[in-house]
Amino acid sequence: MPFYSKTNALFRCAKPLPHAMSPREVFLRNLRIGSLGRAGQLDAARQLFDRMATRDTVSWNAILTAHWQNSDLEGSKRLFDSMPQRNTVSWNSIIAGCLENGRPDEALDYFAKMPLRNVASWNAIVSGLVKLDRFEEAERLFEAMPVRNVISYTAMVDGLARKGEVDRARDLFDRMPKKNAVSWAAMISGCVENGRYEEARYLFDRIPEKNLAAITAMITGYCKEGNVEKARGIFNGIRHKDLICWNAMMAGYVHNGHGEEALKLHIQMQKTGMKPDHATLIAVVTACSALGLLQQGKRTHAFAIKTKLLLNVSLCNALITMYSKCGCIGDSQFLFQNIQNRDLVSWNTIIAACSQHGDYDNVLSLFNEMEEKGMIPNEITFLSILSACRHATKVEESLNWFNLMMSKYRIHPRAEHYACLVDMLCRAGHLEKACKYIREMPYEAETSAWGAVLAACQMNSHVKLGELVAKKLILLDSRTSGAYVMLSNIYAADGMWREVVKVRGLMKQNGAKKQPGYSWIQIADKVHLFSVGDASHPDIDKILSELERIGFHMKMFSHYANLSL
Repeated sequence: MPFYSKTNALFRCAKPLPHAMSPREVFLRNLRIGSLGRAGQLDAARQLFDRMATRDTVSWNAILTAHWQNSDLEGSKRLFDSMPQRNTVSWNSIIAGCLENGRPDEALDYFAKMPLRNVASWNAIVSGLVKLDRFEEAERLFEAMPVRNVISYTAMVDGLARKGEVDRARDLFDRMPKKNAVSWAAMISGCVENGRYEEARYLFDRIPEKNLAAITAMITGYCKEGNVEKARGIFNGIRHKDLICWNAMMAGYVHNGHGEEALKLHIQMQKTGMKPDHATLIAVVTACSALGLLQQGKRTHAFAIKTKLLLNVSLCNALITMYSKCGCIGDSQFLFQNIQNRDLVSWNTIIAACSQHGDYDNVLSLFNEMEEKGMIPNEITFLSILSACRHATKVEESLNWFNLMMSKYRIHPRAEHYACLVDMLCRAGHLEKACKYIREMPYEAETSAWGAVLAACQMNSHVKLGELVAKKLILLDSRTSGAYVMLSNIYAADGMWREVVKVRGLMKQNGAKKQPGYSWIQIADKVHLFSVGDASHPDIDKILSELERIGFHMKMFSHYANLSL
């Protein structure tokens, strides 16, 4: 146990030095205490403070801050109560400590008791409440502020944008008497997070000085739009990149299905000497999931353990998904069992993993355990359960879960829930019931729901219903080839060749093209991508030669096998 947490340790002090310390010595010690606290070395900071023969208010403020910076808020509170003299900085520090440790009510109590407040006091409480989603209280205090500065306004702009009230945020931003780089970045980021990309671009073009935070926000914005080329162009133009912009670009690649580019960028980042954080590793692990790169994922897992980044629950959740998608459900379950601070996402992730592997019984067991632990399921939980029912062909169970979701948990089903249920019914041959659920949907059915019905029509050679559903799908999206191809197959199976020709002609007329399928293989940390008829691989001659050799051996084997018969 660290010495500072022992009984009465906070009030114990080593014997004073034989002579008083000079003001310069006290000043240097205070700086050192602050530095050690920020570096996470609370033991050393405490020892230094306890050995000081002369202390001033700055000394007490420095050690008080060091305690809450290292998650010892109770120690900070005891120090605050025992201080021989407090100033406004002392009060601001304890308020900030409460907010940083997720204790807003205590922060508000201290704020109410403050004998004298300055603008920093108001900014600390307003900013902290915004970050903890206590926006109404933050707004009330903002309105009561006797004096506001750029920090106050920026906190409120950020808070309004977080709430999705972008128009109010923009109005306040425009009325700010003075803006700084953080203000511009907050407004641009708010537009990006709420999907208002044109407005974000407008602001970005007018920013007096393009700072790294604003540039990173635009990288994220372009990636969310799907324009990774534009995002990469901005990224390449940054002379001094920080970790946040590297992470934003990698996450953007992953979000748009360019996992290999994300991994290449990670290698470039490593060459610069930049140290990754949990967000970096989440992007890498997610890319490994998409590409099926189990060994790379395992190496990332090992690195996370070595650097103690595995303590981050979001990274653990990403690793659970990676192992599941790579076929290692046992590793997913082992990792889940060893997470100390599981959140709802952790439970949903392991339930989804078991669902994808068709393990309905384990899904049911996990759901029951989750409720016993006091976790309340959400719409994502039920989507995984319905998916598990679909994999296990449990029709009645899926209908029961669907009804339970609405009646007991008051969760309104989304299009994905209906699509999953419809797909389940179609696979079981209940086409009429599937169409009934689609008609009862409170909104227009998405292509996934109708696509499930059309696939079932193809499987069951249901021509009339197939025609109706295909027409519906073509109305929803005339340029996607799936509906045309399935309807063509339905006609072909029934020998309706004239209709097949008509569908192919309509497909060409509407400009629908069948997307090529891809296969890939990993060799020595490099992913090789192939599609039908593609001869662009640099080793295509060797590949074709090897295929010829294999084909020849197969023919010879077949020939001698027939002779032996």
